Amino acid sequence: MNEKIKNKLALLPDQSGCYLMKDRQGTIIYVGKAKVLRNRVRSYFTGSHDAKTQRLVAEIEDFEYIITSSNLEALILELNLIKKHDPKYNIMLKDDKSYPFIKLTAERHPRLIITRKVKKDKAKYFGPYPNAHAANETKKLLDRLYPLRKCINLPDKVCLYYHMGQCLAPCVNEVAEETYREMISEITRFLNGGHQRVKEQLRAKMNEAAEKLEFERAKEYRDQISHIEATMEKQKIHMTDFTDRDVFGYAVDKGWMCVQVFFVRQGKLIERDVSLFPIYDEPEQEFLTYLGRFYDQPNHFKPKEVLLPSEADEVVAEKLLEVKIVKPQKGKKKELVKLAEKNAAVALTEKFALIEKDEERTVKAVEKLGEAMNIYPPLRIEAFDNSNIQGTDPVSAMVVFINGKPEKKEYRKYKIKTVKGSDDYGSMREVIRRRYSRVLKDGLPLPDLIVIDGGKGQIEAAKDVLVNELSLEIPVAGLAKDEKHRTSQLLYGDPLEVIPLKHNSQEFYLLQRIQDEVHRFAITFHRQLRGKGAFQSVLDEIAGVGPKRKRLLLKHFGSVKKLREATLEELRSVGIPEKTAIEIQTRLQNQEAD
Repeated sequence: MNEKIKNKLALLPDQSGCYLMKDRQGTIIYVGKAKVLRNRVRSYFTGSHDAKTQRLVAEIEDFEYIITSSNLEALILELNLIKKHDPKYNIMLKDDKSYPFIKLTAERHPRLIITRKVKKDKAKYFGPYPNAHAANETKKLLDRLYPLRKCINLPDKVCLYYHMGQCLAPCVNEVAEETYREMISEITRFLNGGHQRVKEQLRAKMNEAAEKLEFERAKEYRDQISHIEATMEKQKIHMTDFTDRDVFGYAVDKGWMCVQVFFVRQGKLIERDVSLFPIYDEPEQEFLTYLGRFYDQPNHFKPKEVLLPSEADEVVAEKLLEVKIVKPQKGKKKELVKLAEKNAAVALTEKFALIEKDEERTVKAVEKLGEAMNIYPPLRIEAFDNSNIQGTDPVSAMVVFINGKPEKKEYRKYKIKTVKGSDDYGSMREVIRRRYSRVLKDGLPLPDLIVIDGGKGQIEAAKDVLVNELSLEIPVAGLAKDEKHRTSQLLYGDPLEVIPLKHNSQEFYLLQRIQDEVHRFAITFHRQLRGKGAFQSVLDEIAGVGPKRKRLLLKHFGSVKKLREATLEELRSVGIPEKTAIEIQTRLQNQEAD
C-alpha cells in the first residue's frame, strides 16, 4: 500500500457512495458501491483475499469516491459509472448480444422471416427469442403449416418451395387477399400462445381426411401435429396466466457468481441466459448491479414481472427497474426461482474447473512471467515481427495479448515506408516509432511489456526509439529461436541476459503462443502483399488495363491462377472490353507456355 492510499483511507467518510479504483496509469479498473465507504474501501487493503481480489488490489495505485444520500442512489450511480468507464474488473455483459424476432411482413404477398431489427414498417414482430435456434425452429414449423412466399423478389416460375407445399407460388398464381388474411390470423394466434387451437384444427382435418380414405393427406396433417408437439415439448414449464416474466436465481462460490435467468413468455419457459463472473463486493450488492446492467442492454426487454430469490432487495430492485418485482414464497413461481438457483449452482461447479485451468495458462502465466522478469505483471503485451523475402515488400505486424489472451481487434499491420532492402533494425525502428507516436498522440493505453521477435540488435533498436525519441520507459524483451525455429529463450535486461524459464511452464507456453501468433500474422500480411503485387505485375504491360481495371480484376478474381482460367465472357462480365479481354488471355497463356 502506497503512502497516498494510506492517507486517503484515514479520511474516508461513514456514508454511502461509490468508489473508483485506479491503476498506475490513472485508468479506472473497478467501480464499486458501499453503504459505508470507510468500511468497504478499507477492506480491500486489510486481511487476506482470494487470488482474483489480490490481482485487483495489486494494481490499485489510487482511488476516489463520490458520496450519495442513499444506497439506491449509490447503485444507480455505480451503473452509470460502469457504463461510462467500462472497468476491466467489473461485471462484463455481452453488449453485442442481439435477440432475433419472427417478422410477418406487410407486403401484398407477405413473408415470414427472422430478423434482429425492429422497424416501423407496419409488419408484425413476435419475440424476442433469446435463442436464434429456437426462432429458426419455430419458423420452420410455421413454414410447414402456412405456405407464404419465400422469395425476396418474385421470380418468373415456381420454385422448390412450391413443390414442397410451402409456397402458394404468387409468382404464377393469383392468391386472394382473403387467403393471406386467414393465414396471418392463424400465424398471429399461434405465436401469441394459441398453438393448441391450431393442433385441434389440424387433428380435425386429419380425421376428416382419414374418413375420406385420403391417407397421404391425413399423414401430412399428423406430421404437422407432431412438429408442433416436438417444438412445444421443449417448453417444459407452463403457467396458465400467459404472463411474460423473467426469473432470476444465483449461486456464489470462491468469489465467483453465476446468475441464471429464465425467460418465461406467454406462460412458458422458452430459454435461459447464463452469466458467470468474479465478484468483489457482497453477493446481494453484486446481484443488484448485475440486475441493473442486464436490462441496460438494448436487446434485453423488461417483462411485466420479475421473480427474484429471497436474498434480493425487492424494494431497491423495483425502484431500479420500474417493473413489478416478486419474491415468491410458495407455488410454481417459488419452484421456478429454486430451479434457477439450482441451475446456477450446477453451472458454477461444472465451469469452475475450466476457469481455473484457463487462468493457469493466461492470467497466472502473466503474473509468473512478471515475477521472472522482476516487473509488474504484463497484463497488456504488444509483440512485433518483421517479414520480407530477400528485402522485397518488407512489412511488420503487431499483435496484442491482454490478460494472456489475444485481442485480435487491436492487431495492426505496417508497410515499411522509410527502409529499403532487408534492414530488420531499420524496419523495427520505423514501426516502433510509428506505433508509439500514435499511442501518445491518441491517448491509447501503453503496454506493460513489448516483445520483439528477434535478437539483440532489434531489441536495442526498439529501446533506442522508445527512450531517446519518445521518452517512454516500457520493458522490452526479445524472443530467440533454436535451430528448429522454435521459441527457446527470453532476452531481457540492461545488459541483455537470458531469463531462465522452464520450458514446460505456463509462462513459457504463453511466450510461445505470442511468438507463433505474431509470426503468423506478419507472414500472412506479407503473402497478401506479394500476391497483389504478382497479380498487378502481370497486367502492367497490357494496353487498356490501368489502375482502376487492375483493382477491378483483383477484386473479382483474386489471383493470377483464377484470372488465367477465366473465360472471355467472365472477363467481359466485369466490364473489360472484348479487345482488352482477348489481350489479357493471350498474354497469360503465353506466360504460362514460357
